[in-house]
Amino acid sequence: MNPPSPFWREGPRIRCSSAGGPEKIEAYPYDSATALSGPSGSRMTLGSAGTRARAVSRVPSGAWKEVWVGSQPRDGVVSAEEAVRASVGFDQLRVVADAVYWLESRPESEVTALVRWTVGSGSARISPARFDVGSTVHAYGGGSYAVAGDQVWCVGSEGLYRLRNSQCELVVPGGAFGDLVAGEDELFGVRESAQGDALVAVPLDGAGDVRVLAETSGFFGAPRPGRSMLAWTCWTTRDMPWDACELWAAPYQTGGLIGDPVRVAGGPQESAVEPRWGPDGALYFVSDRSGWWNLYRWHGGPVEPVAPMARDCAAEPWELGYASYDFLPDGRVVIAAQQGPRHRLAVVEPDGGAVRQVPLPYTSIKPYLAASGSKVALVGASATAAPQVALVDLAGGEVEVLARAEGSDFDAATLSVAMEVRVPTGGSREVVALVYPPTGAGADWRAPVIVRAHPGPTASALLRLDWQTQFFTSRGFAVVDVDYTGSTGYGRAFRQALYGRWGIDDVVDCRSVADHLLAAAHAIPGQIFIRGASAGGHTALHAVATDGPFAAATAVSAIVDPDRWAAAVPRFQRAHAARLRGGAGPVRAGDIRRPVLLIHGTADEIVADNDIRELAAELADRGAPHELLLLNGVGHYVASSSQAARALESELAFYRAMINAVVAG
Repeated sequence: MNPPSPFWREGPRIRCSSAGGPEKIEAYPYDSATALSGPSGSRMTLGSAGTRARAVSRVPSGAWKEVWVGSQPRDGVVSAEEAVRASVGFDQLRVVADAVYWLESRPESEVTALVRWTVGSGSARISPARFDVGSTVHAYGGGSYAVAGDQVWCVGSEGLYRLRNSQCELVVPGGAFGDLVAGEDELFGVRESAQGDALVAVPLDGAGDVRVLAETSGFFGAPRPGRSMLAWTCWTTRDMPWDACELWAAPYQTGGLIGDPVRVAGGPQESAVEPRWGPDGALYFVSDRSGWWNLYRWHGGPVEPVAPMARDCAAEPWELGYASYDFLPDGRVVIAAQQGPRHRLAVVEPDGGAVRQVPLPYTSIKPYLAASGSKVALVGASATAAPQVALVDLAGGEVEVLARAEGSDFDAATLSVAMEVRVPTGGSREVVALVYPPTGAGADWRAPVIVRAHPGPTASALLRLDWQTQFFTSRGFAVVDVDYTGSTGYGRAFRQALYGRWGIDDVVDCRSVADHLLAAAHAIPGQIFIRGASAGGHTALHAVATDGPFAAATAVSAIVDPDRWAAAVPRFQRAHAARLRGGAGPVRAGDIRRPVLLIHGTADEIVADNDIRELAAELADRGAPHELLLLNGVGHYVASSSQAARALESELAFYRAMINAVVAG
């Protein structure tokens, strides 16, 4: 039996004990109770029923690692179930009266829970056991709850609810609500319908009367009450909020109407987002007028920059309710700034003073900052820590973790830690990639490589621990996340550079990274795969529609035909689909030159499964190698679904089959 790659060939053989006695085989990438296929097509199962075989393998660097082969857990190898179970989501963080609130979602659960943490009681779920907190506003939701004294308002499946004294009451039936925020006596929010958006106010006494303050055929966001003022954002159906978003402010009294509004910032060439009224009475917001999303303020006169820097101080607003900065009691501002795949936390002194970086054990920060005295609550992650809720003392630097995703059985010593590389591509362009070597490998590693194109395409490859990445690296694969053209974290121009070039420049960028790894003798020819989800799935499919280094592609929730997708996509995203069109165009079965694995949820409301079914049927008619995995009842986000483990196992089996085919050939 020949090994499938030089990476495995360089290591020593492993000895496996079974009921039939010891035997010696070459080391393959393997999984629990998985049979290995050699070039002859013979199969060999490691470990007999009821037993487990211990294997010791040596990676090329000289480092030793131990794994378990068989039906039992193995040290150092992350199972699909473990990887998914550890993929806990923490979102929409808030601090109210020294209590920290957040939404918590787990793949094994069908609902998203609202959790509250206090110093004396710790964390506890406060939403009912089967109550799913979440909104469908603008398709992606956001701002799904607001705290007002002893009551919590939240969005559920039937409309707007109030949680009070352990009771859950439906106050406003129907409607897609989001971006909730509590004022003095009113709850403000955005309500979406098929005709457009409305800024609404609901009395906090629970009467259920909804007052419409403004309406538009476009979109509203961020209604923020101030001192006798109300601010909000808006954008047209021709734009996405990260391309062109306006900020408005107007006089307002509780229970009254909006006065004469003033446009504070924003326009066709400017995205003004995340408005908040500061303790000094000024309206703060983030604008990319300089080419970077930076913090500004408005006192009623000219807009003033607060902390200019060549970093993005806001996330691309796919959801409502983001809060990338907050105010400290002494007048300072705490803000998260992104540069490439890394976030940093900074404190801005009053009156446009110095910007001081806060030392943190985190390299990734979600756009939910909430100040609590001299501390700030955040959702942070690092190369060795999955996303977690933490309180950071800005004075002393202490970090208190309130909630974490990973279990105690994971050891940081067994992790693959990303290396950041910069690769020239497309002439004068350069892209950043995060390279995760095989777990335990040294500097001279050589392995099968999975190049991943993130969704969005305005998302970014963030430097944070992802257990689903470790699922592959613990099996001898290298995983590479590419910040291709169009990613956030590199300024406005880079973010918009993919418009009209989708399926072209992104493919070139991913190919350039793969070629770089080949030239560095890390990647193995014939064993480089590309994988993408959503918009990244479109990239992956086009990458194997031309000659290049990729031996196969996995496309998850993929967009196949941009024109058809633009006609069917939810209202919020139609402008994005229109701007991306004009690149490589639809993926055609006749152009695909490599095997593909297509994974799609049957309940996907962002990208319906019609196109992927049709593509699979056309590939079948042509006799082209492909696999189609349809996940019943799963939506757009496969990685966080109840069937995520099945998708991971299918992807792993697909790559193994490709490797075995190369060896057999």
